[in-house]
Amino acid sequence: MHRCLARAAASAAIAAALLASAAAAPPTVDGAFKSFWEAKNPDAAAKAAQGVAASGVAFDEALARLERGRHYAKHVKRGIVRLQRRSILGEFFYDLNVPDDYDPSRKYQVRVQLHGGILMRETSQARGNGGVGALAGAEQIYVLPAGWRDAPWWSRAQLENVDAILDGLKRTYNVDENRVAMAGVSDGATGLYYFAMRDTTPFASFLPLNGFLMVLANERVGVDTDLFPTNLLDKPFFVVNGGQDPMYPIRFVEPYVGHLRGSGVTLDYHPRPEAAHNTAWWPDLKEVFETFVREHPRDPYPQKLTWEASDRDLPSRAHWIVIDRLKPAASTEPRLEPDLNVFSGAGPNHGKDLFGRSRPSGRVDAVRRGNEIALTTRGVSELTVLLSPHVVDFAQPIRVSANGHVVSDARLQRSVATLLKWAARDNDRTMLFGAELRVKIE
Repeated sequence: MHRCLARAAASAAIAAALLASAAAAPPTVDGAFKSFWEAKNPDAAAKAAQGVAASGVAFDEALARLERGRHYAKHVKRGIVRLQRRSILGEFFYDLNVPDDYDPSRKYQVRVQLHGGILMRETSQARGNGGVGALAGAEQIYVLPAGWRDAPWWSRAQLENVDAILDGLKRTYNVDENRVAMAGVSDGATGLYYFAMRDTTPFASFLPLNGFLMVLANERVGVDTDLFPTNLLDKPFFVVNGGQDPMYPIRFVEPYVGHLRGSGVTLDYHPRPEAAHNTAWWPDLKEVFETFVREHPRDPYPQKLTWEASDRDLPSRAHWIVIDRLKPAASTEPRLEPDLNVFSGAGPNHGKDLFGRSRPSGRVDAVRRGNEIALTTRGVSELTVLLSPHVVDFAQPIRVSANGHVVSDARLQRSVATLLKWAARDNDRTMLFGAELRVKIE
């Protein structure tokens, strides 16, 4: 009897040890990536990324798997898909227009379309039947978010909303990450300028129709942060305005269009002298519009970036540059040029600021040439440089200078943990980073 009890106790101990060993064993690479791809949002993906790193996967294999991406299901909703997501502001309704013959084996262009009439809407209820309607163009997936008085396009709430919608879209449908364009009409068009100055990274181009940049300078509109027009240098614009538009006529808009173009913004301008505040001109410009979108895909690793942000918006990112901290408010440094906030047009506003400043800000201009990266900064004390194996050679030293002084000149190790960290955040097969370099500016 005692021997039987002893054997039973020994067996139980062995079983417990085996269970503990199994629990402690790292996940398989396949299993870890399965959990990563099935994550419902970036937070869940970040947790799953820890399992991928713990699996012992080699960097090159992890990179290849991330580039291939997830398996997309065949049986997904097509046509008009009516959805909603919840936030602290309540329900955010949105619609997808998915081609009826959607094929998960190919990538699809996406247009995020922002509607007008924001301040006339008191609730977040979806609009109409959920279709893009008369502004339909090339075959693509259309995303139609809803904005309203308490959550206008020019708000952090909508930045977070659109980012979350795009993230969810990419987890369900096969999206071409480098062909996500943002278009808008009236208030929606004005909102595009806000997005371009705050959240440029996901988008290939911006297409404001019947909008006006300077609406955002009106205090009654209630923009929730300082804005920096120099950030518009990072992406191309397709702009349409009408001569008979009682709200934003050509004569009001053109001086600012000229200012942006003359300052270096890639801007394709299409004035319609006969047009009012509508899109009756769409049949004439549809092909021109879609050609512009097709010819301006996003470069996920642009060689040149300029980015400026307020201290209340940190960390603030443009592709491979992240502003982390600013210098004390008392620090005084000269403006960097060009400064698109200074109006260059003729007339009484020449030399005046387009947007006022209520908070300290910092700016970085970054240029990458192979393994050499030059940073020019104003008001920045710390920033992060994200490095991709697709644009730098990790076998060689990477030389980084800030304001003419070398701050790093060494070989950097590629990191699976870093690769997965940013892949979880971005959910983007075409924009992957193997190392991050924290730079302190003296």
